[in-house]
Amino acid sequence: MRSEHGWDQAEGLRRLLVGNETRIVTVVAGKAGVGRTSMTINLAAALARSGKDVLVLDENHAPNNLLERLMLSAPRDLLDVAQGRCAVQQAVLRAQGFTILPAARAMSALNRLQTIEQQRLEQALTEASTGVDVMLVDASLLASPSAPSSSLATGVSLLVVVDATVSGITESYALIKRLALENARLRFEIVVNRVAGSREAMTVFDNMAGVARRHLAARLEYFGYIPLDEKLKRATQLGRPVVEAFPASLSAQAYAGLAQRFLHLPIEQSEPAGGISSMMQNLMKQMRSGKMVQVVN
Repeated sequence: MRSEHGWDQAEGLRRLLVGNETRIVTVVAGKAGVGRTSMTINLAAALARSGKDVLVLDENHAPNNLLERLMLSAPRDLLDVAQGRCAVQQAVLRAQGFTILPAARAMSALNRLQTIEQQRLEQALTEASTGVDVMLVDASLLASPSAPSSSLATGVSLLVVVDATVSGITESYALIKRLALENARLRFEIVVNRVAGSREAMTVFDNMAGVARRHLAARLEYFGYIPLDEKLKRATQLGRPVVEAFPASLSAQAYAGLAQRFLHLPIEQSEPAGGISSMMQNLMKQMRSGKMVQVVN
């Protein structure tokens, strides 16, 4: 599905340089209701339509989590795999063009798992991601110190969904500040959601980036925006990604653009060479050292 020879060469070079590892990107937000789960679903579908194998790791509990949005049920999940109750293939669900691994219970229980269970969990994630180009994580919201979230793993790319409201901008910046100061995060990709157009999106981004430059060592990068679109709302009601339900809509075109931009994200030097295995090992190391942030839903 690739149409540009130059893009083929760039992608091929990138794969050689990173050892063909699965690219891990965690989708985060400063507060509930800004469209983090919708962003994960629609970006996964857009990446799948561009020819990528995509796995979504869902860290969120119901109600209104990613599975419920897609009208799916999960009789088994990652915790069942870690506890030896089923194989990972029995926990993976298939959506429109991509796969989903429910992980909310496993992430909540990570600091209580026995060593053998942690090993099974790591092995299951490695197995589930075999042959996968991209793993998107629909991350839980972060609060005070306690339980792990993949958004805290060193080197994992972060995509911050920002709502273009005063509270949305304030909470998003607060999240960035905490991750920069407490977890030494240096780069954040910013996508502005539910705006009238690029001018409004750039105004929101410029304000946030300006404050970050003055007060943080972190670098904010503009990833794009998703416009206000009734077709997106209708697709959500149907339990489908907008790129599948209404491919000609403004929001579907925006997500297609984000998917192409995603494929050209630079590989940061801090990204773990071992992919998902390194991510989990890093989380467990932080968990043992007590440097964690509590997950709330």
